[in-house]
Amino acid sequence: MNPVTLYNNDIFTNVPVEAPVERNFYPYADNGGTSLGIAGADFCLMASDTRKSSGYSIHSRYSPKAFKLTEKAVLATNGFAADGLALTKRLGQKLEWYKHAHDKEMSTPALAQMLANTLYYKRFFPYYTFNLLGGIDEQGRGVLYSFDPVGSMGTEVCRAGGSSAALIQPFLDNQVALKNQQGVQPTPLSLETAIRITKDSFTSATERDIYTGDYLEIFIIRQEGTTIERIDLKKD
Repeated sequence: MNPVTLYNNDIFTNVPVEAPVERNFYPYADNGGTSLGIAGADFCLMASDTRKSSGYSIHSRYSPKAFKLTEKAVLATNGFAADGLALTKRLGQKLEWYKHAHDKEMSTPALAQMLANTLYYKRFFPYYTFNLLGGIDEQGRGVLYSFDPVGSMGTEVCRAGGSSAALIQPFLDNQVALKNQQGVQPTPLSLETAIRITKDSFTSATERDIYTGDYLEIFIIRQEGTTIERIDLKKD
């Protein structure tokens, strides 16, 4: 405590005064992990690892970041895990109400717009999540959308998000979008190639990123439905 001179009734006195205590409120955390999406001519592939961590601590080795919302749409979310779960639950409620009201599932483009609106409505206290939504549209084509925490939306062919996005995105740009390649003729991307690229992406990312690892879940979305494949990643 430092004495402070106070003036009171024409008398100077030295009174010890404590400095004010700053109390900062920050409700967010970044729990790491990585997701990616690839949209093909008649499929969409969504993938994410399952590690949840912060700092140098691993909180869970199986905490999924990708969730099937409908038979033709999958959401992958990175950032604050609690907000990701809250957002997924909120979307699930809205989709259930829509199905009861219209007796059908919401289309993937409509779901993308609903997600953008949901994020925007919370913009003053946002969900701290970075989202990818992939699926099949009404014409049976693969579609992929990316979102920032306040609902800005963009359509993509390939996109990575999360702690290894800076490592994986250039690889996707080169192998899927064929950027920075000379003399290459664009050809439709096959599902087998997309799966191989996805596995290579995560295998490489786990060598450089301590926040990505344990298991990889791959969602393959096609007109007839969604299938899930799980493979092991590095555990250290």
